Amino acid sequence: MGTSVQVTPLCGVYNENPLSYLVSIDGFNLLIDCGWNDHFDPSLLQPLSRVASTIDAVLLSHPDTLHLGALPYAIKQLGLSAPVYSTEPVYRLGLLTMYDQFLSRKQVSEFDLFTLDDIDSAFQSVTRLTYSQNHHLSGKGEGIVIAPHVAGHLLGGTIWKITKDGEDVIYAVDFNHRKERHLNGTVLGSFVRPAVLITDAYNALNNQPYRRQKDKEFGDILKKTLRAGGNVLLPVDTAGRILELILMLESYWADENLNYPIYFLTYVSSSTIDYVKSFLEWMSDSIAKSFEQTRENIFLLKNITLLVNKADLDNAPDGPKVVLASMASLEAGFSHDIFVEWGNDVKNLVLFTEKGQADPPPKAVKVTVSKRVPLVGEELIAYEEEQNRIKKEEALKASLMKEEELKASQGADNNTIDPMIIDTGNNQPSPEVAVQKNGGYRDVFIDGFVPPSTSVAPMFPCYENTSEWDDFGEVINPDDYVIKEEDMDQTANNVGGDINGKLDEGAASLIFDTKPSKVISDERTVQVRCSLVYMDFEGRSDGRSIKNILSHVAPLKLVLVHGSAEATDHLKQHCLKNVCPHVYAPQIEETIDVTSDLCAYKVQLSEKLMSNVLFKKLGEYEIAWVDAEVGKTENDMLSLLPVSGAPHPHKSVLVGDLKLADFKQFLSTKGVPVEFAGGALRCGEYVTVRKVGDATQKASASFEHL
Repeated sequence: MGTSVQVTPLCGVYNENPLSYLVSIDGFNLLIDCGWNDHFDPSLLQPLSRVASTIDAVLLSHPDTLHLGALPYAIKQLGLSAPVYSTEPVYRLGLLTMYDQFLSRKQVSEFDLFTLDDIDSAFQSVTRLTYSQNHHLSGKGEGIVIAPHVAGHLLGGTIWKITKDGEDVIYAVDFNHRKERHLNGTVLGSFVRPAVLITDAYNALNNQPYRRQKDKEFGDILKKTLRAGGNVLLPVDTAGRILELILMLESYWADENLNYPIYFLTYVSSSTIDYVKSFLEWMSDSIAKSFEQTRENIFLLKNITLLVNKADLDNAPDGPKVVLASMASLEAGFSHDIFVEWGNDVKNLVLFTEKGQADPPPKAVKVTVSKRVPLVGEELIAYEEEQNRIKKEEALKASLMKEEELKASQGADNNTIDPMIIDTGNNQPSPEVAVQKNGGYRDVFIDGFVPPSTSVAPMFPCYENTSEWDDFGEVINPDDYVIKEEDMDQTANNVGGDINGKLDEGAASLIFDTKPSKVISDERTVQVRCSLVYMDFEGRSDGRSIKNILSHVAPLKLVLVHGSAEATDHLKQHCLKNVCPHVYAPQIEETIDVTSDLCAYKVQLSEKLMSNVLFKKLGEYEIAWVDAEVGKTENDMLSLLPVSGAPHPHKSVLVGDLKLADFKQFLSTKGVPVEFAGGALRCGEYVTVRKVGDATQKASASFEHL
């Protein structure tokens, strides 16, 4: 029987809600992604709350709210306490994303689902891995290997490969096969025939235009709006697709010699760019090569100004401008406030770059505008009186507790602690003052003070040295003197508890501002007269590409998640006909068993057998023939036993994927004249070898030659 694999969606199936899925491998529960959305609706997390305490590990794939937004809340409120794994960019940029989300809401509401301390606590448990790094789980997960691979879409975006007993479970959502300005394309196509593939149907019905055409349309509409005297608002995420848009704008402004100002406005904009500058090795090959040659960082921005509060934008010179502001959904943040101000001007443009934003607001929309203001007058006096009352109550409680502790400690000192006081409450003689005489015991009176048996002699402490010694001196544990990588990282980057090390100065000032304040709100009706345009810059593979990739990967079993009902059903029907016969699209909290149909067994090989087997290296493999019979050992483990009769003749076996170039080199060493012609290998005058598929060769020749 193969490795047992069950998949249970907790959120994000037959819709475009946040992503969260439970994958159980031989009883080890993996939570893959822990997403939320900009509404922060706790009802979405009810399925997660029912299984949070049973989760053994968490894998994060992308640094945006849809993939990790619920992590602080789940750890604080739902009982999630498992180790978390991600790449370094997902950890850093995900942390900043959550900071920006919290600060955006704290300024307009009494947001209490989680705090900055909860965010720090959640991300302190993250173990960071590099691409293609195999990490072996221990304990309950013994035998399971996890490895992140390039997904594209967002910086640090991950396809997770989970392996046990030679069977692969691949989790690949929100991937992009196209190479972009700052990212390489996904490596999903390099996986062939995994046991299980979990992927999304988000873009199954969408086909994208060519990048050059899309970029030209993007630049033209911006230039047209600016030259007409209008402003452009791009609602963006905190640290995800915004990076591609920034490079696109920098390039377009340089090519067209434009002088219109561009502003990137989030609570953590400066920190985002500072971290991104250090992640060049995670970006596209062209960026890394350019940096090696010129030593110039592509994120040293020349045309974009970073802002961390709206006051700086309000004080900017009048005139047409482009503003990239969070949040992308317009639910909160600076983008919400700017939309309210600019929405009624026909010259302005709001350019949406994500499909979730594509539903345009009506011509008139009611919005709630909220802001935090300091308390003044009677409200301030009432607040201070309440705080003083609370402080007095806390001080009174503290003093009462201190008195009780003092009384308790004095009582204990009087009875047992002071070695110079006789324990008068004990009428029985102490063992120290009893001697044996004529086979019995007689009490002995000692003139002086006798310490109780529980006391300690009044002397300086003396500690016995229990160190171990060998011929070279005292035996030490090297681990006691090793500075952990996490500690060095925290020291170098000033993170992990020091908020100033992770936030911009403006954002940090908001946190440390302890002035009494309140949130005031008013409803307004915004007449939407500005232009509303949607252009797809999400950076995901489109439907045609998804189908081609799935056909190439050809998984044994396929699980479809995250996509509209129409897109999911469409992709399911296509895959049933063209990819594999086992395609699943489960509902929320529906557990499906995708255990492999292959029969895999573990066989114990003796040392004597292994020492006599002659392995031959063949590429990345080592192979050998073993003629044996399968039997059982004393502990019921399968083992190989000597054959009882004559061994059967060995048939030819093709191992790996034969490359024509290697085959050409081999034939050349045997004296066969070979050359490539039209994608085939011509061997002499009569034989032509052509590759028609993985691990198969087809040859045409005359019977006389053969």
